[in-house]
Amino acid sequence: MSRHIDPSPRPRGRPRSTKARTAILKSAHDLMAELGPGRLTIEAVAARAGVGKPTIYRYWANAQELAMAALLEQKLPQASSRETPSPLDDLERQVIHVVTVFSGRRGRQVTQMMAASEADSEVSKAFRNQVIMGSREQGRAILERAQALGLVRTDLDMDVALDLIYGPIFYRLLAGHAAVDAAFATDIVRTALKGLGTIVDRRTS
Repeated sequence: MSRHIDPSPRPRGRPRSTKARTAILKSAHDLMAELGPGRLTIEAVAARAGVGKPTIYRYWANAQELAMAALLEQKLPQASSRETPSPLDDLERQVIHVVTVFSGRRGRQVTQMMAASEADSEVSKAFRNQVIMGSREQGRAILERAQALGLVRTDLDMDVALDLIYGPIFYRLLAGHAAVDAAFATDIVRTALKGLGTIVDRRTS
């Protein structure tokens, strides 16, 4: 079980105000909705929240960390974990859900923040764990059910298989070269399963 990471670092000095933190995060969220995450500044958030810049810096090191924390406060909807007798159909539905969520405005903001974030910061790690790894681990559970039923090869590298399925979504969101929609999600799953499945369609070899 992965350890929960608090995206808000412990400040030094005076105990932090919950009211101030809430006002800062709300102001950051509202400003990102108006301007986009790339144009968020500490000065603008401080003015909107009615706090001084030092108060913000007691919580977050820079505007990027603040933006990620604000997005973390507004959790993205998760796919249903309901299992059906067909795990491969469940996988397709789950990937369609991921595509639908990330192709919306908030999903695109999240993708932009992930691309620009410093990989080693605690906020970035918490951000990735909540935004990406939850969906990926749900996919892992589905593929493991498929393995148990003999629908997916047992010799595959599960982490590579998951990257093959979920990686194209974020690549296309970042590159912006083609549509990110339900048809794309279906193509990803069905193409991946030609290599991961126990039965290969020789007509496509």
